[in-house]
Amino acid sequence: MTGDRLRDKVQDQGFQFPSLPPGFCSIVCMRPVYSKLVILLFALASVAWAAAPQFSRQKRVGLTSGDQWEPAVAADGSGRIYVLYPHYGRVADCKSCRVPTMLLVASNDNGKTWQTPHVMLESGSGQFDAQIAVDPADRRTVYAAWLQNGKRAVMLAKSEDSGATWAFTMAVRSDVQLDKPALAVRGQSVYVAFNHEEEVWVAASQDGGRSFIPTRVNAESRPGWSLLGAATVDPAGNAYLAWASYSKAGGARGAVNLDVAKSGDAGKTWSATQLDVSAAAPGCKGEECGEAFLGAQIALTSDADGTLYALWSGGSAPMGPQRIYFSSSTNGGENWLPRVSVSYAEPGVEHAFPAIVAGNTGDVRVAWMDKRNSSRNSPYWNTYYRSSSNGGATWGEEIRISGYVPGYRYIAKEGFRFPFGDYFGLAIDNHGDTHVVWGEGLNYQSPGSIWHASGR
Repeated sequence: MTGDRLRDKVQDQGFQFPSLPPGFCSIVCMRPVYSKLVILLFALASVAWAAAPQFSRQKRVGLTSGDQWEPAVAADGSGRIYVLYPHYGRVADCKSCRVPTMLLVASNDNGKTWQTPHVMLESGSGQFDAQIAVDPADRRTVYAAWLQNGKRAVMLAKSEDSGATWAFTMAVRSDVQLDKPALAVRGQSVYVAFNHEEEVWVAASQDGGRSFIPTRVNAESRPGWSLLGAATVDPAGNAYLAWASYSKAGGARGAVNLDVAKSGDAGKTWSATQLDVSAAAPGCKGEECGEAFLGAQIALTSDADGTLYALWSGGSAPMGPQRIYFSSSTNGGENWLPRVSVSYAEPGVEHAFPAIVAGNTGDVRVAWMDKRNSSRNSPYWNTYYRSSSNGGATWGEEIRISGYVPGYRYIAKEGFRFPFGDYFGLAIDNHGDTHVVWGEGLNYQSPGSIWHASGR
């Protein structure tokens, strides 16, 4: 099993006051007794209008030939958006590139226009599992990570000039195949986590990615497969990892543990907490995917105050539909609030692929995919989004991000036929808008493409 489930293979929204109600001025001027009531109603209308999320229409990003899969996205403090993804297809002017090739596509105007995608690093082997992050300490330095050399090496790329040039380091070299890196940075601290079967490892750097020390995180894990979900570093310098642990005894059809681990000593030692347990998810052989592609997984982030936020998919019935759950911790993961479901979908609707990002104190934003628009004979997926300004105590309206785009046989008005990749990304730009980048396809194999939308 692999982190991509046996496949080798995010409008600048300025606030506008609503139009005044007809006769508003005359009411206030002629009837002072009504003024407080009218002002109150006006204020309530304004709040309600502002709370409604609005997003741009989705637009395709990346090359338009071949397949684009499992994108990662990051945003800096100057309006630049970075999307990193593995491209399945030929790349012009790169004879030494192998499938897939890791490509970077960037925008200098908050996603309004995009530059031509370019190869990150020419390699004679395929490149897998894109990760990209902007250092939250300076909101300028960009890091990227991926697997190559037969998935036996974890590469790290660093740019200090907004992606114009990059320095490369082999963070990990292995004799066995690795899977699903997870990248987290803050200042000089850089963490690249990865897994091999049931083992979760992290390579930690305290010199900005020049050198790394590897450490086993889950020394007492059960035999099976541990699939990395995410990593984050809080403002105090504590590092966190999240992963889903599948039992070999139950194959991909047994119970799945969802764990979060913390290190307060620069990655030398780790303590883990079990956040939830999920039953196995439905299979998807009809879409040509492998076992547990739709299985439980966990996303993790932290805000400017150090509060931890987790979003995960999980189910209660073996091989039954899963839902998306949220929780938070204000004491470094020692205790978590009871989980809450964030989706409006009816019970029984299949959910998958949680994504989460946080910004200022209490600002947390989530997205996922579900099949609520499906019928018995026509399965369709869509990408949904919600946000909270108070750490998840209350949530804004749910919005469907994905929409209809003509010319693609895997996109209909009801949604897209299948998620293209088993994770996607969110980022918050310098104006506070959310950028979502995700994959849509016909099935697990091909064809498929990646898409971008922004708003708040």
